[in-house]
Amino acid sequence: MLFGQRVTLRPAGAADLPELVRIRATPQVAAQWGDDSPTAEELQDPGKEVFAVLLDGRIVGAIQWYEESDPEYRHAGIDIYLDPAVHGQGLGADAVRTMARHLVTTKSFHRLVIDPAAANAAAIRCYEKVGFRGVGVMRQYWRDPAGVWRDGLLMDLLADELI
Repeated sequence: MLFGQRVTLRPAGAADLPELVRIRATPQVAAQWGDDSPTAEELQDPGKEVFAVLLDGRIVGAIQWYEESDPEYRHAGIDIYLDPAVHGQGLGADAVRTMARHLVTTKSFHRLVIDPAAANAAAIRCYEKVGFRGVGVMRQYWRDPAGVWRDGLLMDLLADELI
C-alpha cells in the first residue's frame, strides 16, 4: 500500500473490477480511455502494475505503471483515471505524486513519463503540479473512442524534479 496526503494506492484485484468498470464507463473517462472495461487479465498483466486509488476507503479510480526495461532507455510510465465525481479535488495530483515517489524511491527510476491527450488541459495541469514537463506533441498519437486520431502530449519528470 502507498499512502498519499489524501489517497491510498493498493494493488487492484478482481474484487475491485465492478467499481473500476463503473468508473471507466462514465462518459468523461470513456472519452479518454474508450469503452472497453477493465478485466481480471488486465489487472494481472505482467507488463504493468495496476493500483486502485482509494479515498476514505472507497475506490475512486485506478493508476498503473509500466517499465521500459532496456537499460539504455530505462524509465517508467504512468496512466491514471478517476471517477468524475472526485475531479477537481487534487486527488489526481496526489495519486500521481504518490506513485511517482514510489517509482523513484523504491524502484530507482530516474525518469518517468506520462502522455495525456494534448487537448486534455485538466490532466496536463494535474501532472504539472507534480513536476512533469511537456516534452513535445506526438501528432495523431492515439485513436479516440470515435475512431479519430488525436494528438498526445509527451510529458516527463526527472527524479530530482518531483514536487
